[in-house]
Amino acid sequence: MRSPSLSSQDNRTAPPAVPAAGGSSVAARSGGRVMMLGLRGIPGVQGGVEKHVEMLAARLAAQGWQVEVVARSPYLPRPGLREWNGVRVTPLWAPRRAALEALVHTFLGVLHAGFRRPDILHIHAIGPSLMVPLARLFGLKVVVTHHGYDYDRQKWGAVARTALRLGERFGMRLSHARIAVSGDIARTMDANHGVAVDFVPNGVAVAPGTASSGILDELGLARRRYVLLAARFVPEKRQSDLIRAFARLDDPGLKLVLAGDAEHESAYAREVRALAADTPGVVLAGFQTGDRLAALFANAALFVLPSSHEGMPIALLEAMAYGLPVLASDIVANKELKLPQGDYFPLGDIEALATAMAARIADLPDEEAMARQAEEVGRAYSWTGIAGRTGALYRAVLAKRG
Repeated sequence: MRSPSLSSQDNRTAPPAVPAAGGSSVAARSGGRVMMLGLRGIPGVQGGVEKHVEMLAARLAAQGWQVEVVARSPYLPRPGLREWNGVRVTPLWAPRRAALEALVHTFLGVLHAGFRRPDILHIHAIGPSLMVPLARLFGLKVVVTHHGYDYDRQKWGAVARTALRLGERFGMRLSHARIAVSGDIARTMDANHGVAVDFVPNGVAVAPGTASSGILDELGLARRRYVLLAARFVPEKRQSDLIRAFARLDDPGLKLVLAGDAEHESAYAREVRALAADTPGVVLAGFQTGDRLAALFANAALFVLPSSHEGMPIALLEAMAYGLPVLASDIVANKELKLPQGDYFPLGDIEALATAMAARIADLPDEEAMARQAEEVGRAYSWTGIAGRTGALYRAVLAKRG
């Protein structure tokens, strides 16, 4: 595979160098106070933004920043959790309604930030960015990360899509600095809003020594004899396409593992469960995290991402970092990883996906090739390096007046 690089030419505005000790910027040596907002929570909460913040916050804390993550209390895996890996976790109430929870929680979070006065308020995703004007009214320094065109998600109606586009506009035009997790998003925001956007991709973190987890025995899985997808049950992830393609394979010993679940019950989630029940060999593993999820990645034969919408696909990067061969739909976000052409299939083409899966399963890479791929991807997408670049951007914001 061609190894992606953090030094991509798509990074049109690279973060400035980290100031030397003794410099005049705030937190040049030990870091300042950063509050992160716009996600459900950490650690081990389902979702790409959640995984991004979990990984980034811990590395920033290790680099000397005082990081607080404001979480939606219904999603916290441990209700009493207040600190994790050096990161302060603050739960705030949020309604469990898809159309309201992000907006209400971010409003409360900005009020909290107005009281706490962090040096940087880092808002993640364009929906929560609707509250950037309020944060600016409180005199806060705001950084926004654009994780993807959420208004393209199939679940939203016209009103929600309009609100998301407005959030994108506020986030891009009114924040002090902007980050995009893909080069396409950075270029598009530059063209649409005339602002500098730093391309800082998602990263990967591989948990070592987890191949012996008991989850394989629990689910009746054999090493290198199953196809894996780890994703929420939402229409844009297209688990239904993958199940239909898997049903066309003539390999009775092969299984398909879907790791993930629905956060809000939906017709699509019910469709996926019904298809799985009617298709021999499909295993619904539920939402997994930690060692159990690592074991599923470490022992799979193939990872498939058939989605119609991504920002920058963390699960696909993680699969590559475990050395797995991958197949991905040919959408722009997936193609930004610049995989070999044979790793892509036309979005929604069930027959093409089934053919590609059969070919990959018949010709799996050896352990040495997988180890080489894992090393290349881990080096290119290091969360430590990504945190360093994010911290440099924070320092640039803090060095500016106004």
